[in-house]
Amino acid sequence: MIVHMAHIFLDESGQFTKDGDSRYFVIASFTVGDPRRTEKQFRAWQRAKFPRKMRNQPEIKFSAVDIDDTLRLATVRFISELDVRIRYSYLDRHNIPEDYRHKSSIRSGELYTAVVGETVADYAPSIDKELRIFCDQRHLKRVTRAMFRDKLTARLLPTMPTGSVIQVEMVDSTTSANIQVADWIVGALARFLNSKRLGEDFHSLLKGNIVGGKELFKDSWTARILTHKKPDA
Repeated sequence: MIVHMAHIFLDESGQFTKDGDSRYFVIASFTVGDPRRTEKQFRAWQRAKFPRKMRNQPEIKFSAVDIDDTLRLATVRFISELDVRIRYSYLDRHNIPEDYRHKSSIRSGELYTAVVGETVADYAPSIDKELRIFCDQRHLKRVTRAMFRDKLTARLLPTMPTGSVIQVEMVDSTTSANIQVADWIVGALARFLNSKRLGEDFHSLLKGNIVGGKELFKDSWTARILTHKKPDA
Protein backbone atom coordinates (compact mmCIF):
# COMPACT_ATOMS: atom_id res chain seq x y z
CA MET A 1 0.00 0.00 0.00
CA ILE A 2 1.32 3.45 -0.93
CA VAL A 3 1.27 5.90 1.99
CA HIS A 4 1.01 9.53 0.90
CA MET A 5 3.53 11.60 2.86
CA ALA A 6 4.40 15.29 2.77
CA HIS A 7 7.56 16.93 4.10
CA ILE A 8 7.41 20.62 5.01
CA PHE A 9 10.53 22.62 5.86
CA LEU A 10 10.32 26.17 7.19
CA ASP A 11 12.34 29.03 8.60
CA GLU A 12 11.80 32.65 9.59
CA SER A 13 13.37 36.06 9.07
CA GLY A 14 13.06 39.05 11.37
CA GLN A 15 11.99 39.76 14.91
CA PHE A 16 8.65 40.58 16.49
CA THR A 17 10.17 43.56 18.29
CA LYS A 18 12.32 46.37 16.85
CA ASP A 19 14.41 45.02 13.97
CA GLY A 20 16.24 47.87 12.27
CA ASP A 21 14.62 48.77 8.96
CA SER A 22 12.83 45.41 8.56
CA ARG A 23 9.11 46.06 8.85
CA TYR A 24 7.94 42.48 8.35
CA PHE A 25 8.44 39.20 10.17
CA VAL A 26 8.40 36.45 7.54
CA ILE A 27 7.87 32.68 7.66
CA ALA A 28 8.64 30.73 4.50
CA SER A 29 8.07 27.02 3.96
CA PHE A 30 8.40 24.57 1.13
CA THR A 31 7.44 21.03 0.24
CA VAL A 32 9.57 18.79 -1.90
CA GLY A 33 9.05 15.45 -3.58
CA ASP A 34 12.31 13.88 -2.40
CA PRO A 35 13.96 15.69 0.55
CA ARG A 36 17.09 13.53 0.37
CA ARG A 37 17.68 14.61 -3.22
CA THR A 38 17.30 18.28 -2.29
CA GLU A 39 19.82 17.82 0.53
CA LYS A 40 22.37 16.32 -1.86
CA GLN A 41 21.78 18.95 -4.54
CA PHE A 42 22.23 21.88 -2.14
CA ARG A 43 25.39 20.37 -0.63
CA ALA A 44 26.80 19.77 -4.12
CA TRP A 45 26.08 23.41 -5.04
CA GLN A 46 27.79 24.59 -1.86
CA ARG A 47 30.93 22.55 -2.57
CA ALA A 48 31.10 23.68 -6.19
CA LYS A 49 30.08 27.35 -6.06
CA PHE A 50 30.86 28.84 -2.66
CA PRO A 51 34.26 30.31 -1.69
CA ARG A 52 36.75 27.60 -0.84
CA LYS A 53 36.77 28.38 2.88
CA MET A 54 32.98 27.93 3.00
CA ARG A 55 32.59 24.77 0.97
CA ASN A 56 32.71 22.38 3.91
CA GLN A 57 30.95 24.52 6.50
CA PRO A 58 27.97 22.75 8.10
CA GLU A 59 25.76 25.78 7.44
CA ILE A 60 25.77 28.83 5.18
CA LYS A 61 23.02 31.35 5.78
CA PHE A 62 21.51 33.74 3.25
CA SER A 63 22.72 36.63 5.42
CA ALA A 64 26.35 35.45 5.68
CA VAL A 65 28.64 38.46 5.36
CA ASP A 66 31.22 36.58 3.28
CA ILE A 67 28.72 36.15 0.42
CA ASP A 68 28.12 38.84 -2.17
CA ASP A 69 24.79 39.48 -3.86
CA THR A 70 25.95 37.95 -7.13
CA LEU A 71 26.37 34.59 -5.38
CA ARG A 72 23.12 35.11 -3.46
CA LEU A 73 21.22 35.62 -6.69
CA ALA A 74 22.88 32.60 -8.30
CA THR A 75 22.05 30.41 -5.30
CA VAL A 76 18.42 31.52 -5.19
CA ARG A 77 18.19 30.86 -8.93
CA PHE A 78 19.58 27.36 -8.30
CA ILE A 79 17.01 26.77 -5.55
CA SER A 80 14.22 27.91 -7.89
CA GLU A 81 15.21 25.11 -10.26
CA LEU A 82 14.75 22.45 -7.58
CA ASP A 83 11.47 20.64 -6.97
CA VAL A 84 10.30 23.08 -4.29
CA ARG A 85 6.82 24.52 -3.83
CA ILE A 86 6.76 27.56 -1.57
CA ARG A 87 4.17 28.98 0.79
CA TYR A 88 4.86 31.93 3.05
CA SER A 89 3.24 34.23 5.58
CA TYR A 90 4.29 37.61 6.90
CA LEU A 91 3.14 40.17 9.41
CA ASP A 92 3.77 43.84 9.97
CA ARG A 93 5.40 44.16 13.40
CA HIS A 94 3.04 47.06 14.15
CA ASN A 95 0.00 44.83 13.58
CA ILE A 96 0.59 42.26 16.32
CA PRO A 97 -2.82 41.64 17.93
CA GLU A 98 -3.53 42.49 21.56
CA ASP A 99 -3.92 38.76 22.26
CA TYR A 100 -0.15 38.43 21.92
CA ARG A 101 0.79 41.51 23.92
CA HIS A 102 1.36 41.84 27.63
CA LYS A 103 2.01 45.36 28.87
CA SER A 104 5.10 46.47 26.92
CA SER A 105 6.25 43.00 25.82
CA ILE A 106 5.28 40.48 23.15
CA ARG A 107 4.19 36.95 24.00
CA SER A 108 6.62 35.77 21.36
CA GLY A 109 6.36 32.02 21.92
CA GLU A 110 2.61 31.99 21.45
CA LEU A 111 2.80 34.38 18.50
CA TYR A 112 5.46 32.33 16.71
CA THR A 113 3.42 29.17 17.23
CA ALA A 114 0.33 30.87 15.80
CA VAL A 115 2.19 32.22 12.76
CA VAL A 116 3.71 28.82 11.96
CA GLY A 117 0.28 27.25 12.41
CA GLU A 118 -1.32 29.69 9.96
CA THR A 119 1.45 29.05 7.43
CA VAL A 120 1.31 25.26 7.45
CA ALA A 121 -2.51 25.29 7.59
CA ASP A 122 -2.45 26.36 3.94
CA TYR A 123 -1.21 22.88 3.02
CA ALA A 124 -4.57 21.49 4.12
CA PRO A 125 -6.87 19.88 3.29
CA SER A 126 -4.55 17.15 2.15
CA ILE A 127 -4.78 13.56 0.97
CA ASP A 128 -1.48 12.84 2.70
CA LYS A 129 -1.74 10.36 5.55
CA GLU A 130 1.55 11.50 7.04
CA LEU A 131 2.68 15.09 7.42
CA ARG A 132 6.18 15.87 8.64
CA ILE A 133 7.03 19.44 9.59
CA PHE A 134 10.62 20.49 10.24
CA CYS A 135 11.75 23.89 11.50
CA ASP A 136 14.93 25.33 12.94
CA GLN A 137 15.60 25.11 16.65
CA ARG A 138 14.22 28.14 18.43
CA HIS A 139 13.62 29.00 22.06
CA LEU A 140 9.95 29.79 22.51
CA LYS A 141 9.13 31.86 25.56
CA ARG A 142 6.60 30.00 27.74
CA VAL A 143 5.96 27.42 24.99
CA THR A 144 7.67 24.05 25.30
CA ARG A 145 8.46 21.92 22.29
CA ALA A 146 5.69 19.55 23.32
CA MET A 147 3.21 22.44 23.46
CA PHE A 148 4.41 23.69 20.07
CA ARG A 149 3.96 20.23 18.55
CA ASP A 150 0.53 19.74 20.15
CA LYS A 151 -0.78 23.11 18.97
CA LEU A 152 0.29 22.50 15.37
CA THR A 153 -1.16 19.00 15.46
CA ALA A 154 -4.48 20.29 16.81
CA ARG A 155 -4.52 22.95 14.08
CA LEU A 156 -3.95 20.48 11.23
CA LEU A 157 -5.39 17.13 12.22
CA PRO A 158 -9.09 18.00 11.65
CA THR A 159 -8.29 18.77 7.99
CA MET A 160 -6.57 15.46 7.29
CA PRO A 161 -7.87 11.95 6.55
CA THR A 162 -8.88 9.75 9.48
CA GLY A 163 -5.90 7.99 10.99
CA SER A 164 -3.36 10.52 9.74
CA VAL A 165 -0.05 11.07 11.52
CA ILE A 166 1.55 14.48 12.04
CA GLN A 167 5.19 14.77 13.04
CA VAL A 168 6.62 18.13 14.16
CA GLU A 169 10.35 18.49 14.79
CA MET A 170 12.68 21.32 15.68
CA VAL A 171 16.04 20.37 14.22
CA ASP A 172 19.55 21.79 14.27
CA SER A 173 19.88 23.65 10.98
CA THR A 174 23.58 22.75 10.75
CA THR A 175 22.52 19.12 10.24
CA SER A 176 19.72 19.80 7.74
CA ALA A 177 20.43 21.22 4.28
CA ASN A 178 16.67 21.49 3.71
CA ILE A 179 16.31 23.88 6.65
CA GLN A 180 19.16 25.85 5.10
CA VAL A 181 17.28 25.95 1.80
CA ALA A 182 14.30 27.35 3.75
CA ASP A 183 16.63 29.98 5.24
CA TRP A 184 17.66 31.07 1.75
CA ILE A 185 14.06 31.21 0.57
CA VAL A 186 12.86 33.26 3.53
CA GLY A 187 15.90 35.53 3.31
CA ALA A 188 15.13 36.26 -0.33
CA LEU A 189 11.43 36.88 0.34
CA ALA A 190 12.24 39.13 3.30
CA ARG A 191 14.42 41.25 1.01
CA PHE A 192 11.43 41.60 -1.32
CA LEU A 193 8.78 42.27 1.32
CA ASN A 194 10.95 44.81 3.15
CA SER A 195 11.80 46.59 -0.14
CA LYS A 196 15.51 46.02 0.29
CA ARG A 197 18.31 45.82 -2.26
CA LEU A 198 17.57 43.38 -5.13
CA GLY A 199 14.31 42.33 -3.48
CA GLU A 200 12.42 42.42 -6.76
CA ASP A 201 15.12 40.28 -8.40
CA PHE A 202 14.93 37.65 -5.67
CA HIS A 203 11.15 37.53 -5.89
CA SER A 204 11.27 37.25 -9.67
CA LEU A 205 13.49 34.17 -9.36
CA LEU A 206 11.18 32.45 -6.88
CA LYS A 207 7.73 33.49 -8.09
CA GLY A 208 7.35 30.41 -10.31
CA ASN A 209 7.77 28.21 -7.21
CA ILE A 210 5.36 30.17 -5.00
CA VAL A 211 1.94 28.58 -4.62
CA GLY A 212 0.71 30.78 -1.78
CA GLY A 213 1.56 33.86 0.27
CA LYS A 214 -0.45 35.94 2.72
CA GLU A 215 -0.22 38.76 5.23
CA LEU A 216 -1.40 37.92 8.74
CA PHE A 217 -3.24 40.26 11.13
CA LYS A 218 -3.34 43.05 8.55
CA ASP A 219 -6.50 44.52 10.11
CA SER A 220 -5.17 44.33 13.65
CA TRP A 221 -3.98 47.95 13.82
CA THR A 222 -7.38 49.28 12.77
CA ALA A 223 -9.12 46.98 15.24
CA ARG A 224 -6.84 48.18 18.04
CA ILE A 225 -7.61 51.83 17.30
CA LEU A 226 -11.35 51.13 17.32
CA THR A 227 -11.07 49.16 20.56
CA HIS A 228 -9.27 52.00 22.36
CA LYS A 229 -11.28 54.83 20.82
CA LYS A 230 -13.23 56.83 23.36
CA PRO A 231 -17.00 56.62 22.91
CA ASP A 232 -18.78 59.75 21.73
CA ALA A 233 -19.95 61.95 24.54
